[in-house]
Amino acid sequence: MGGPILFGVRHLSPAAAFRLRQALDEARPRLVLVEGPSDLNDQLQWLSHPAAQFPVAILAYTKTPPVRTLLYPFAIYSPEIQAILWAHEHGAECRFMDLPSSVFLALEPKSPPPPAEDASAPEEDCASTTESVYRRLEDLTGEEHDTFWERRFEQLPGPAEYRDACGAFGRQLREASREDDRRQAETIVREAYMKRVIRQAVDSGIPEERIFCVCGAFHVAGLEENQPMTDREEAALPRADSTATLMPYSYYRLTSRSGYGAGNKAPAYFELLWDALNRGDLGDAPYLYLTRLAAAHRKAGNLVSSAEVIEGVRLAHTLASMRGSRYPTLADLRDASVTTMGHGNFSELALAAAETEISRKIGFLPEGVSRTSVQEDFYRQLKELRLEKFRTAELQRLDLDLREKLSVQSEKAALGDLRRSFFLHRLRVLNIHFASQLPSRQEGANWGEYWELRWTPEVEIEVVESALMGDTIEGAAAFALKERAESSATIAQAAAIFQDAFLCGMPAAAAHALSVLQGLSVDAAALADVAETAQRLSLVVRYGDLRRFDPEPVVPLVKQLYLRACLTLEDACLCDTKSAAAVTKAMEQLNALQLSHDFLEEDRWIRLLEGVSDRDDLNTRCSGFAMAILLERGAVSEELLAREVSRRLSPGVPADLGAGWFEGLAGKNRYALIARLSLWRQLSGYLDGLDEDAFRRALVFLRRAFADFSPSEKNDIAENLGEIWGVNPAQAAELLMQEPTQAEQALLSDLEEFNFDDI
Repeated sequence: MGGPILFGVRHLSPAAAFRLRQALDEARPRLVLVEGPSDLNDQLQWLSHPAAQFPVAILAYTKTPPVRTLLYPFAIYSPEIQAILWAHEHGAECRFMDLPSSVFLALEPKSPPPPAEDASAPEEDCASTTESVYRRLEDLTGEEHDTFWERRFEQLPGPAEYRDACGAFGRQLREASREDDRRQAETIVREAYMKRVIRQAVDSGIPEERIFCVCGAFHVAGLEENQPMTDREEAALPRADSTATLMPYSYYRLTSRSGYGAGNKAPAYFELLWDALNRGDLGDAPYLYLTRLAAAHRKAGNLVSSAEVIEGVRLAHTLASMRGSRYPTLADLRDASVTTMGHGNFSELALAAAETEISRKIGFLPEGVSRTSVQEDFYRQLKELRLEKFRTAELQRLDLDLREKLSVQSEKAALGDLRRSFFLHRLRVLNIHFASQLPSRQEGANWGEYWELRWTPEVEIEVVESALMGDTIEGAAAFALKERAESSATIAQAAAIFQDAFLCGMPAAAAHALSVLQGLSVDAAALADVAETAQRLSLVVRYGDLRRFDPEPVVPLVKQLYLRACLTLEDACLCDTKSAAAVTKAMEQLNALQLSHDFLEEDRWIRLLEGVSDRDDLNTRCSGFAMAILLERGAVSEELLAREVSRRLSPGVPADLGAGWFEGLAGKNRYALIARLSLWRQLSGYLDGLDEDAFRRALVFLRRAFADFSPSEKNDIAENLGEIWGVNPAQAAELLMQEPTQAEQALLSDLEEFNFDDI
């Protein structure tokens, strides 16, 4: 007899899937072997489950770090899936026949195999020399590979024609390309293993002619020519301790845009081809595509007439005929739609095209399908925390009150919102986008948290992927926090991780992050890092009791960081103009820190600010900001402020230094400054005494100082200046708030090129 039937396919090819089913109907095999990891045969029952909706994917991963993964995504038009479904429908046995995933995962992670190596995925499947074959092919045809494949293979009329053409293409590609040694060895090993599985099936009593093998077209020649793997060779294969799960997948992730090299650029369009083939007429595809495109374009608020759709179909057929294919391809349909509906611009149709060609389709797996322990834990907590009602596509608000509810007896109920907060923060740490936190609505209301929740099947994918880090949501979050902590390079990074652990209600993870933070704090750190770290730790000290967290171990570190910041602040103020913003931000954080805790010495902070505000050798913006903090805290008398303003804004002071000091002073407490008319009189006099060059230099800093002032604040300042200049305040405000003249605009434009090198 002629041996087993070898049917070469392109992964994610509608025509391959359709012609494959026709070939299976003709052959009626007892055993269907599909290219895929042979240790994942237990997933076949779920792939053929009647309630499963594609796309779905098998995710295989190692159980121990460093975690390595393999992904096997399938659409409804995947030939492998249709082979599995055909076997299920006709009572035939079906198995995967490729190397086990445990072997793939034991190989070097730099070269994992694709789910189905075939003649269509050069980025993932073959070496660079194979890629060059595709590039040469594109140069010769003038079309990208997807279009070439659709025009030459998707439109073939029957299973025999498809099998012969696809097999010939795979064989010629194999001959034209020369893989590197490692890839070539891997290919030989894979084909020897598949040949071994075929041989075992024959030895079990199944006639060769009753075995039907579905594999990438690239492998057909290898399965015809190579010898099967021996028992000794099979025993020598490396293996990793691994597991696998089935997960919903999305068409977006299936596109090559999401990084999966063997995917389609337009999976929704290829499903449309699958539907047309099953209707019995591939000629329906242009009508289906253009009507769906028109509907999506109308939904976006654009007008599309039926005549434009009809003309689009006619033009697409004309283009297909000119380019040598029986039916229009996606490239033809796109060109036609741009001409008839997009007025010559694809940008007008971009959103509609994305909806029609990719769509938002996401797979579904029914209850009872094997889940990872993380999935089970996720759904258990949704039910326990009464969050199941948020598992909808509708965006919903959730307001949490973290305070203990004394009106209930159960501790779980009393702390229900706090437990919800822990859960949602753990999802955030794991990048599971089920909930997003909103800013607090009330100043100082630390007991309130506000979230928006929305369920999408993408969330399911993210939950499954978190199984790579642990068996539960809490365990996975702990692993993620531990990895982040161990890769921290600064105390600010470690503090952010500690804060996340605190918000997640995970004291062990917080203790580990705190130990990392303490180790990093031994070395000298920049003032900005110290201030940010102290601010994050301050949050834990202030709100620890609210979140059932003991803050006592954190207090000594806050004191240590506060003292270090006080000792290094003056030196940090010896900085250039570009660094001053970071220093003043740190000063603001330290000021808020001291105000929040009685155990931090106020006298030390006040004396330090007085020293910074008084020194002339420091960055003047920092000195001005120190004065602003003192003024806000009521530690500056009117006489001292007047004297300092007079000293800093005097004719003998260089323009950039005086204006820089005022920029710092205006960084806080603006209404108190606006109310002091003497300050604006002094500033006006200072500017009047500057020559043109000095005025330009001062204007750079003053523009920056006033950039964040609100229109009402600027209006109040203009009225002050009107009073100083002896004109009507309202008229002065109107004059100063109007658009700049052409000459003034030219001056402002010149400031964009101002050279700070000599400041």
